[in-house]
Formats: sequence, C-alpha cells, structure tokens
Amino acid sequence: MLKQFLIDYSQDVINGKVIACQKHKWACMRFLRDIEREGTEEFPFIFDEERAMRFFLWMNLFRHTKGVLKGQRIEPHEIQYFIFGNIYGWIHMDTGYRRFNKAYWQVARKNAKSQSNSCVASYEASAFGESMAEVYCAATKREQAKIVWSEADYMIKQCPELKGKFKTSYGIIRHLKSNSIIKPLSQEDKKKGDGLNPQCGIIDEYHAHETDEMVNVIDSGMIARAQPLIFIITTAGTNLNSPCYRTEYQFVSRLLNPDDPTEVDSYFAMVNELDKDDDGNLIDDIKDESVWVKANPIACSYPEGIQKMRSRQKEALEKPEMMEDFMTKNMNVWMSHPKKQYMNMEKWAACGILKRRKSDPELQLPEVRGFTCFAGVDMSMKIDLSSVGFVVPLTTGSFYVGQHSFIPEETLEQKKKTDRVPYDLWIRKGWLTVIPGAVVDQSVIENYLLEEEERRGWVMREICYDRYAATQFAQNMAAHGYEIVEIRQGVQTLSEPIKDFRELVLQKRIIHEDDPVLTWALGNAVTKSDDKENLLLDKAKSTNRIDPIAAVINGFVRARVAPPDSGDVEVWTF
Repeated sequence: MLKQFLIDYSQDVINGKVIACQKHKWACMRFLRDIEREGTEEFPFIFDEERAMRFFLWMNLFRHTKGVLKGQRIEPHEIQYFIFGNIYGWIHMDTGYRRFNKAYWQVARKNAKSQSNSCVASYEASAFGESMAEVYCAATKREQAKIVWSEADYMIKQCPELKGKFKTSYGIIRHLKSNSIIKPLSQEDKKKGDGLNPQCGIIDEYHAHETDEMVNVIDSGMIARAQPLIFIITTAGTNLNSPCYRTEYQFVSRLLNPDDPTEVDSYFAMVNELDKDDDGNLIDDIKDESVWVKANPIACSYPEGIQKMRSRQKEALEKPEMMEDFMTKNMNVWMSHPKKQYMNMEKWAACGILKRRKSDPELQLPEVRGFTCFAGVDMSMKIDLSSVGFVVPLTTGSFYVGQHSFIPEETLEQKKKTDRVPYDLWIRKGWLTVIPGAVVDQSVIENYLLEEEERRGWVMREICYDRYAATQFAQNMAAHGYEIVEIRQGVQTLSEPIKDFRELVLQKRIIHEDDPVLTWALGNAVTKSDDKENLLLDKAKSTNRIDPIAAVINGFVRARVAPPDSGDVEVWTF
C-alpha cells in the first residue's frame, strides 16, 4: 500500500498535479526508475513496505511540540512519506541491509526538518534495532547541535508509550534496553572523533559549516557499522565556497539529474527550492504565491504557514536588506552568483542516439568511414585523465563527436573513492583505458590513435593538441606522418569554438554515442568570461575532470572551419 502511494505520488509530482521544483521531480523519476528495476542483477535492492512502515509507526507515537498542531500526534506529510519511505524502505535483496547510508534534504525553514530528524535520532537509537547505537546531532555551534537533540528529548518525554524506555542525564539521551545514546556534537566542543562509533549522524544546517569537518568526524567513525546513516539537513545559504554548496548541493544536483551519468545507489537526495534557468537566474516569481510550495511543501499545506510567508515576503520587499534572508531561508535559493555551468545537459542528452531512438527506434549513428576526422588531445603527466577527442564534420553541417580517455592504474583506486563515478563500468564498456603504472605512458595513446583510425576507417586529417605535457607526443605523431596543430589555450583561439560548440548542441547538430565519460566531463565543466564576453572552460573551478570535453574542443577548433567532406552517406537530419 505504501509502495503504491509513493508510485502515485511520484507520478503526480512529475505530471504537475503536485507542484514541485525540477529537482523534486527528478527525485520522483529516480524512484520510479528504481521501482522498475528492483531486485535485478543490475539493481540488487528491493522495496520493503514493512521496514518503511515501522518508521512511520514510530513517528506517529510522538506529538507536535510547537505551532498550531502542538499536542497532536504527528501525521506525516506526503513528502515525509516519500523521503523517509525511501530511506527506510529500500534494502539489499541479499543482505537485508539498508540501501541508503547517506541522505541530503534541502528545504526552506519551518518545514519539519528538525522534527523529522528528531524522530530519526530516537528511531536509530532504539527501534531500528542496533545494540549500543551512537546517534550524534552535529553542527558547528553548540546551540545549533542541540536543536534536534532537544526536540528528540522533549518528544520522548511527552510520549506515554515510551515512559521508562529512555533516560536523559548530563546531555545524553540513553535508550535503556539497547544501551544506545543520542548526543549533541559541535565544533565548539573541539571533538576530533576519536572513540566515536556512530550508527547515525544528523548534520544540521550544513550551509553554515565552513568546512566538512563534522561530516568527516561522523563518517570516519562508521567503519565498523553494518548499516549506518548520515543525514544532512539544511536550507540554502550565501556561502558558495561552503562544503554544502560546493560539494553536496552540486553533487546531488547531478545525482538527481536523469541526463547525468552520476549515480551512487547508497545516496538519497531531495531538494525543495524555487527553479532557476541554465544561467542561474531565478525563473519563479517570488510574488507568485503558487510557487512557494516548491520550497515549502509542508509549510504551504496549512493557512498559518502561508500567512507567515506573506508577512516575511512583505517585509523583504519593503526592506531590501531582508531580501537575502527571505530568499535563502524561505525560498531556499542559494544567493550570490554561482559558477556558470557550460552545458545544458538535457540538450546534450537530446543529441545522443538513446534519446533520438525514443522517437525513431530504427535510427542509427551516421556512417563516417572515409570521412575526415580531427583528433583533439588533452594530455596529463601523472595522476589525471588523458583524453583524445574525435570530431567529424558531416555533409549536413552537423558534427559527430566522441572521446576515449586513459588513466594510470595506480591512480584508479583513489579516483574511484573521490570522484563517485563508475570507473569500473566505464572500463568494461570500453570508454576508458587503464594504463599500467603511476604515470601516463603516452605510447599507449599513440598506438590507440593509429589503431582507431584503421578501425573507424576515417582519415585523421589533423591531431590538435595542447602542448602542455604533449611535446614529445606531438613529435612522435608527426614522425608517423600526421599533421600536428598546436591549439593555444587562450581566448583568441578557444572562445568562439566553445560558444559555437554549445550553440550546435542547442540546434541538435552535434551527434554523439551517449558516452558517459564525455557526458560526465561536460557536466563538470563551468565557464569563465572577461569583460569582452570571451569564454573559456575553467579547469580550476570545474568540479572533477573536464579533460574529455577539453580534448573534443581542441579538435573542434579546427573541424569547425574545415569544409565538410562531400559524398552520399547516411547521416542524421534534425
């Protein structure tokens, strides 16, 4: 019954019956995709309604502690059913352990974040079933850390069904039967995490954390736990250099995006916010009350909540100095100018064979044998990816693009832990090659280019390279008889090609094979510009690696000005 409710709810969100922001819709799309493939070899998780309902029965034991519902039993809102139904319902089909070990919920204030997670804290310390569980409510400030802890303490004391089950003393809530504890933890306490063995860590208002110290303290102590949980709850903020925005928000935005290959099965995410366009400009009008529910799914469900927001909005409109606070805390919008993402990933996905085949199942990639190819190269010396990009001008004025990347073997294990992308799968599928050793052996890349030209049957007219770390490579390829062209990495050379490539994607005149490595790199890429609106890909500020798209752009610099080959070949038309 719960499972069907969540399916129906997800469909209502996606089709607009329930007003929701884009990331909320993506979270529902992710759930439906998981339901379709549950219990398969590809996805070894199943949805256990009984497990999920145990949490909601626990939640229903407690009463509201504040507001118009004070004293009434908690009846979960539909979004609480969705969030906590996911977190507690999904389990591994073989081990029975929980699927999600990490969760992120970003929503405006007064939407029951603290109340919900106080229920999580007491549940993890008792009804979840782990003996001697340690639950920590963590924040930067001592008073902030005590908000969820104090809520849990008060709700337990007001619950007659739990009388005699818990005891509070010296700032510790203890579940007597399991000898489990709930404690506040803050940076002000100067705790380093030594001796901690957390079953659950609740990170409160993560936007206010200047470092990821508290997350690391909790996470590093969980190694011995079979099924721990880190739960990050936050509103938006103004510090775009904080780990909340820079790391978690950016990551979950990609995790939820169905057109991005980023996937971590153990990470649940929900974001409730007003929507922005691709350039980071707000789409929703804050004067339109109908969009407030996007950031306030619970607060907008009762008249008092809406009235409170009306008062806050009026004050913000009359006092400009209050607008930033209203936008971050009530509309859940990150303020300041964020990094500008280079590519609209939905438009990029629309250029791929998989998306096109949905409307034309018989569609095939263009035949490029005999055509001219421009190869771009972005080489690294040691630990990073080295990539080659391929750009083939077609008779229609479109371009076929592809890439192949290389990574040193000794770097791979480290990258699998830090980058949170499926390197092993990419290697098996042939998108990525592992080079033995600690550094890039450029002879492997040289041989790959020679073999790929023969396999593809195209004519490699030019090899376009960034001379950084590639001087010897260029000399060796020249010795093989190829025309070598250096691509200077400045605005005079790259700005127009970078703009043109994006414009061609928007026009569906780029054709690609849905290569997840290239898609990942494009999703990482952000731009920087000068006062003349020249554009460059910003490697320093891009999240993770952009080498594959940098290689493609190097090849595109020359391919865009080359006359297309003539001939009668089958190509896509858009």
